[in-house]
Amino acid sequence: MTVTVARPIHQPASAAERLGRWLILAALTLAALLLLHHNLARLVPADQWMRLWRQPDPAATAEMIALYGFLPRAAMAILAGAGLAFSGTILQHVLRNPLAEPTTLGVAAGAQLALTVATLFAPWAMLFGREWVALVGAGVAFATVLGLSASRALSPVTVTLVGLIISLYCGMAGAVLSLFHHDLLIGLFLWGAGYLDQNGWAATWFITVRIIPLVAVGLLLMRPMTLLGLTDEAARGLGLSVVWFRLAAMAVAVAITAVIVSSVGVISFVGLAAPAIVRLAGIRRLSAQLAWSLAAGALLLLLTDQLILLLPTTYRAFPTGAMTALLGAPVLIALLPRLKAAEPPAIANGERVRRVSRPGLALAILGILVVITFALSLSIAGGVEGPLFGYWDEIRDFRLPRTLSAFAGGMALAIAGTILQRQTGNPLAAPEVLGVSSGGILGTVAVMFLVSGAGRGTQMLGGGAGCATVMLFLLLMTRRNALSGQRLLLAGIALSSITGLVVAVLRTFQDPRLGQLLAWLSGSTYQTDLKEALSTLGVALLGLAALPFLRRWLTILPLGGTVVRSLGLSGRIVSLSLLGLVALLSAAATISIGPLSFVGVMGPHFARRAGLAGPQYEMPGAALFGGLVLMIADLIGRVVIFPYNIPAGLLTTVIGAPVLLLLMSRKSR
Repeated sequence: MTVTVARPIHQPASAAERLGRWLILAALTLAALLLLHHNLARLVPADQWMRLWRQPDPAATAEMIALYGFLPRAAMAILAGAGLAFSGTILQHVLRNPLAEPTTLGVAAGAQLALTVATLFAPWAMLFGREWVALVGAGVAFATVLGLSASRALSPVTVTLVGLIISLYCGMAGAVLSLFHHDLLIGLFLWGAGYLDQNGWAATWFITVRIIPLVAVGLLLMRPMTLLGLTDEAARGLGLSVVWFRLAAMAVAVAITAVIVSSVGVISFVGLAAPAIVRLAGIRRLSAQLAWSLAAGALLLLLTDQLILLLPTTYRAFPTGAMTALLGAPVLIALLPRLKAAEPPAIANGERVRRVSRPGLALAILGILVVITFALSLSIAGGVEGPLFGYWDEIRDFRLPRTLSAFAGGMALAIAGTILQRQTGNPLAAPEVLGVSSGGILGTVAVMFLVSGAGRGTQMLGGGAGCATVMLFLLLMTRRNALSGQRLLLAGIALSSITGLVVAVLRTFQDPRLGQLLAWLSGSTYQTDLKEALSTLGVALLGLAALPFLRRWLTILPLGGTVVRSLGLSGRIVSLSLLGLVALLSAAATISIGPLSFVGVMGPHFARRAGLAGPQYEMPGAALFGGLVLMIADLIGRVVIFPYNIPAGLLTTVIGAPVLLLLMSRKSR
């Protein structure tokens, strides 16, 4: 059965909405111009600006800084913000997903990984220009996404999910390299954080001569893109080649993003926030959305950059690209209750669900594999001559806590991911996207850098406080019926983007505690003791024990909000209960083994691919798959390059992502 939702291409705006748009744009423009005037006047008096253009004085340092530093930086902010917002609007419309943004397809992560690899292993490639190395990486990532999605006719859900996996894969690969070569990659970290500093007009012209033609091509695709906003069946009925025009539209968006990333690094949040704010203003027609997004993105990034320039020089270590999250996230969260996003249909792609004939036997076999892997993880140790069997003291004090912690953390995140994906109807949902793990990161980072001599226990308290704060915030928002479904995920992304700012800034510093922090962020089990591991396991088992009480909810929720309400379920009670359990599971896993970024997505997908349909089988299967994958990653990380260790969270992506991508690339029969 396929459920389709017909929707109008656009709706006429009321007079109040039109006035509100102009007021918002006027306010943003006025603020940007005032800041621009103030910052430029601090360098060169306003009465000398005309002479600055005609006859600059080479001996005047302030004039040279204004002409070849400040003005190119402002122009770069306008161009980059407008381009990313334009790309985000296209992607969100074509993929019919308000969570899509330029980084969804792995373009930014692919570009950054290519630069990392070239810096370490092929510095000669930089002779061709850093932007070309980045473009190659972005192109390879984009081609990989398209190739793996081709068998599903570039389905919006498939493209988005594959793009997220590719982004995570590239990001984790870069994190592995940074753990071992941090000192050599400081300059790359500065670039990757999204600094807009300029030393002339070369980069600005580089972007200008490429973005303008690409935007023109996007505008030429206006009519087919408008039809792509309908269902695929309706678009085909109107004579549109859905696959080819979707491919062309995404190619334009990715090309614009690649050009920007290759010049100024990763600019977060603009591609997501600007289109969302435009829709929140009541703009429905695609042509109007594109035009207003160009202006909103340019003003958003320009305002952020000009605010940073107001800071004293010694405090300008904050990258502009990441700072957009700090300023834009509260705005987006405040406007989320007004988001009029259409609720996704119960079955979006008509894909036949595969069911195994004997799910109990499948779970038993999976359980046996878990037991075997657990025993091997306890027995095998790394040695000079290869894997060796260890002694009881080492098993009890070192391997047992790590193995148990990895298994319990994987279970907890996979259970939470299963609940979220069924609750929101979004296959991208995971605890990390909800933002609870981000709260744990911020709490732990605050303790590490603000409390002198903070030990493991104090760090855990800080992480727990951060998780609890985010959980309380989301519970309060849900209780007021302000957030649900995809809006909840948007709030989580907004919260996570603030964490990205903190991590991006910290990676540019030479603090001796950075190595420990990066290891924990990567999903390390290095410092876990048996008590922590047992606590995490207890929370994971509690999540499984709640399944009989949640089974009816988890069965009905994927059918959509209309069906849920028609069956008499209280949406508020359901949301509060499920969100509370997800937050508890996420907090326990985050505190114990760090904010893993893949298990919550991977576990439920593996369970469904194994034919474990229905929550009574899917949730236990996802828990076992999550624990199994993370145990294998922890074991390999301990022995593959002994005496060094690779964090389990990084290897989880390395092991699981290719398998999941292979399964997704197979066409359903």
